[in-house]
This record gives sequence, C-alpha cells and structure tokens, in this order.
Amino acid sequence: MVISQNTVGAGADPENSRIQHDLPSRNRDPAHMLRQAAGRIPHIGIVGAGVAGLRCAEVLLSHGAKVTVFEGRNRVGGRFCQGKVGEHVVDLGPNWIHGTDNNPILDLAKATNTTTMNWDGRQSVVDALGKYLSDKEATENTEIVWSIIEQAMKHSNEHSATIDPKKSLYNFFEEAVEKRFLDVSDEEAKKKRQTILQMSEMWGAFVGSEIQKQSLKFFWMEECIDGENLFVAGTYKKVLQKIAHPAEQTGIRFECRVKKLVSHSSLDDTDPSVTIEFEDSNGKQDETFDEVVMTAPLGWLKTNLDAFEPALPKRLQEGIGALGYGHLDKVYITFPTAFWNTSNPTEHNPRERRTSTTATSPTIPNVPATTAPVHQLGAADSPVDPSHYAGFTSFIAPAYAASNPTHWNQEAVNLAALPGDTAHPTLLFYTYGATSKHVADIVTQNPDADEQKRALIDFFEPYFSRLPNFEPQNKEHQPSHVLATAWANDELAGYGSYANFQVGLERGDEDVEVMRKGAPERGLWLAGEHTAPFVALGTVTGAWWSGDGVAKRIVQAWKLGEVEKA
Repeated sequence: MVISQNTVGAGADPENSRIQHDLPSRNRDPAHMLRQAAGRIPHIGIVGAGVAGLRCAEVLLSHGAKVTVFEGRNRVGGRFCQGKVGEHVVDLGPNWIHGTDNNPILDLAKATNTTTMNWDGRQSVVDALGKYLSDKEATENTEIVWSIIEQAMKHSNEHSATIDPKKSLYNFFEEAVEKRFLDVSDEEAKKKRQTILQMSEMWGAFVGSEIQKQSLKFFWMEECIDGENLFVAGTYKKVLQKIAHPAEQTGIRFECRVKKLVSHSSLDDTDPSVTIEFEDSNGKQDETFDEVVMTAPLGWLKTNLDAFEPALPKRLQEGIGALGYGHLDKVYITFPTAFWNTSNPTEHNPRERRTSTTATSPTIPNVPATTAPVHQLGAADSPVDPSHYAGFTSFIAPAYAASNPTHWNQEAVNLAALPGDTAHPTLLFYTYGATSKHVADIVTQNPDADEQKRALIDFFEPYFSRLPNFEPQNKEHQPSHVLATAWANDELAGYGSYANFQVGLERGDEDVEVMRKGAPERGLWLAGEHTAPFVALGTVTGAWWSGDGVAKRIVQAWKLGEVEKA
C-alpha cells in the first residue's frame, strides 16, 4: 500500500484532483468539439513514431481514419528502443514498468511473454572514500532516506498550495536530518547527516535531474500508479514490435524531419487544417491534414516553438516552457564473466549479501524507479538468487574517482542477477543531470568506437573496480564491450529524456493540463509522456495513455465508428 492518491494539494479543487486525471478512460477535456465535416474519413498526420504516436495511430486506424506517421529516425520507438552490448540485447530507453495496477504496458508484456521481475531490494552502498557500508548501516540509512521521501511526498500532497516554489526536495532533506541523530555526539551526528544527504542524491536517477532541482511544491506529481515497479528483464523489444505493428502495416515515413506546422483555421473554427512542412530524401515537401498530432518530446517542443505557425497560444507556450526536462542516460558495461556475482567475498570486500537492505514501510510512495526500488512490496517473491551480489550499488560522493572531480553519485545495476537466460555479465550504470551530459559528450567527442570505449572505461573504472573479487590484472575482469546512450546530445530526443518538476515551477499541474488539451481549435494536438495522466508522467505507460487519449478525442470529434475486424 502506498500513500493515498486521493490526496491533493491544499486548496485544490477536488474535481481537479489527481485521482480524476488518473482515469484515462474519462475524457474530462473541454474540447469535445464536433467537426463540421463529421461523418467523412479524416486524414490525420502524426509526428513521431514513439509509443504515443504508435498508440495514437493504432486507435485511429481501428476507427477507419486515414493516418500518416512522420518519423525523423530510420526506425520506430523514439527513446523506446533497443541496442546490443556485445551479443546482449538491452533497452536504451525505459527498463521499468511503473506500477502494476491496471497498467496497459504490463498487459502488453504479458501478451508478448516478456520476462519481468521484481528485485529483492538488496543494495550495496560505497561511501565517499570507496569503502562499503555494513549491511546494517546501509539498511538503516536507506530506510531513513525513504522515510524522508515519504514525509516530503505527504507534505507536498497536503500543502502544495502554500509551499514556496523555490524550495527543493533537498531543502526538505536538510531540514529533516537536523531532527535526527540527537542521541549521539555532535561530530557523529554531523557525519551521519552528511551521509544521508549524500545518499539522497540518488533521487536524481529517478527524475533525470539533481535533487537540488526537484520542486517540493510539485513533488506530489512524481507519485506513480499503485503496485510494484517491475524491471523488464527480457527487454521491451517484443512489446515495441506489438505496439508498432498496426502503423507499420500502413507504412511509416522514416527519415522525415518535420520543420514547420502551419495551422489554417476555418471561419467558425470547426474545420481547421494543418500543413506539415518536412524534409526527406527528396528535399523539402509539405502535406496538409485535417488534424495533426505532435508527439515530439517536451525538450524538442522547448527548442522548436518557432516551428508552429501561427505561434502557439500564449498559455500553451508558458506550459511548455515551465516544465523541466531531465537528462537520464545509460552505460552498459559487459565483462567476459560476472566476477562480482559470486558468493566468494575477498579480503577487501568481506561480505556476503544474503540479507535484504530494503525499506518496506507500507506508507512509502510509489515513484519512478530507476535505481533500487527499495520501497516496493513483493521483494520476497523476487527471482533473484540470494547468493548473487546485490542488484544495486550506490557510489555516493566518490572522492576517490579522479575521472569525476565533482564527485557525482553513480548507480549500477547487476544484470548478472537477472532470472534465467535473461542474465548476462553486464553492469548497467544510470547517469543523470550533469553526469549524463558529461557522458553524452564523451560519446559525441569520440566517434571512433575503440576510443569511445576507452574513454568510458576510464570514467567508470573507479566504480566497477570496487566490486567484489575484482583483480586488475585479470583479463576476465576487464570490460569487453561498452554501450552508452547519449540522449542528452540527441536533437530528436529534445536533448534529454523526460519531463520533471523543478524548483521555481508555480503551476505545474495546470501546465500539464494545458499541454494535454493542446490546440484542437486549430487542428493541433499534443501527445507524449509530458501530457499523460499525473500518475504516469515520464513513463512508457504515460506515453501510451496520452496517444490513446488524443486518438479517442479525435474519434469523438469526427464521429468515427470502430472498424469491424475480419
């Protein structure tokens, strides 16, 4: 059980509460307009073949609409895609299913026999000097961190209306730790508080930005669907294939870069049209549609507001500009063997982690898990072999890493602990914020594969070299393959990963709602994780729901009936 999702910020209108927006089947949008030409078959242009665009296309096609999908890349999926590190297929975008209660993405995973799992909650913590915390200390500290997050979520839910927009989640942590460790010496209390603050930095890997940038006022918007956070051990490959199939059957225009969207309004605003100007292998072209659904990432919208003609409504521009956009990237490092995954601790790493370092308070909120989901229920049912090394390792404020002079925290996931044939000797490092940008720059500045590999290994060696049993002269302990995403430097990804809520935000919920509404009066709709129901913002489920919702609104506007399947 998690914090009740019926709670809203103080002074909020109950009819506008998050629970209402967590029901995608309910269309509460005021834009229930009826097109004057309702009854004929509309031609809908969809910009982007990511999850939102593909789901939107599927629903529209199932109701008989004509659909054209424009995709800037040479493949489907957007950030929802796979790559290979050595011979192992891995997800370059999402790894998780956020919440299992009534989640369509979980349904798709089951329908495609995609292996999912919950971790057992065990987490190793390496301190600023490169030494492992004891199991007891790691457990206690982790529980304190999640207890403070639970307090912050409750505070944000109950007092959002009066919280200073400039106050961050980190500020809340700073105040909270001062109330702890009052029964020890001042020196020891200071050290313990510093460790908790250092461990709190892990929040950055949940939202793609440093904890100092996380809005406390809108922290409540980070809470997700009830249920567990499942790791997609078998990758999302088969799910993507299933989502993409309907649109691929009609043909997707790949390597089409959309440059401008020109809206043409009718006299009574009931029958607008939109011209898409784009470039492909044949040069500059344009095509006009009855409606256009723009599913480009929030980051792309932020840097391409001049692509809309006439300019988007002022309030919509404000919403796009106000929300944060995070940087979350991944580095997969594969070894000849998972040397760390044995139950053969060395003298330098004297511990067998068979006990759970997990906090299981039933009141802790469900949030987007990218690091250890220590708060989730069901760890006892995890398929992870308890003799394996912990699933997650946090390297906090690593002062020992010469390649990291600013001491950015690092997080690693042990993919050798995955179940059955999904396991492989790979460490997955999540990077966020400034670290993500730094790693993306390494990738961009080293186009030669061998040079890129060496540069990435140099950066991450201080961390994997501290894992159990590591021997620097042993070739089996040296990385064989490295694969890094670089969304932070990717134009089509909007130079980032997904929406978040940063300090200074004053109308975050309204900003999402205005983007969710779009500009239907001019035939322009927005979809993507940034327009999702509040419980699914920043997730695959949110992208799916947003495309589904927009498609159904268009179906209503054109009075389209569902096409009978043969």
